[in-house]
Amino acid sequence: MSDSGSLTSGISGRYATALFELAREADQIDSLEGDLEALQSALAESDDLRELIGSPVYTRDQQGRGMAAVADKMGLSTLTANTLGLMAAKRRLFVLPALIRDVQRLIARHRGVVTAEVRAASPLSDAQAQALAAALHEAAGSEVKINTTVDESLIGGLVVQLGSRMIDTSVRAKLDSLKNVMKEVG
Repeated sequence: MSDSGSLTSGISGRYATALFELAREADQIDSLEGDLEALQSALAESDDLRELIGSPVYTRDQQGRGMAAVADKMGLSTLTANTLGLMAAKRRLFVLPALIRDVQRLIARHRGVVTAEVRAASPLSDAQAQALAAALHEAAGSEVKINTTVDESLIGGLVVQLGSRMIDTSVRAKLDSLKNVMKEVG
């Protein structure tokens, strides 16, 4: 029996690939990217929308009508709206956050952009973000898009994940390392 994480990944991956390929064939990648960013923001801001896509209490019809209203209100493209309708009809809306992430990765790969996941102890200033992007661009050899999240438990510094490489310069990691060294000594 597979775990729910791999189930979600498989479903979102199939929908993401289909959605991306349809957008590419129709030369609507920019429109799709805008739709996904708008949906991502709406999901982050609306408890009701997160409940609509994740709660089994709503029927297929209720989810379909709800997502059609959301798509209309947000001015989403026909391709995105139809995909949301299909996902509602198939009871697959719960994978929408993963679908958004997967399609964004496909778009980035299509454009030759590498995404770096950055956790920082405090929000980065514009100058810091630009300097980090320049350093990562040099290391990766291609354009780098930075997704930054704030994690105050790091105390200070950054944790950068660029592909399979992880760079941890956080104070927490240094303290953990020091703690391990002290345990070995005494």
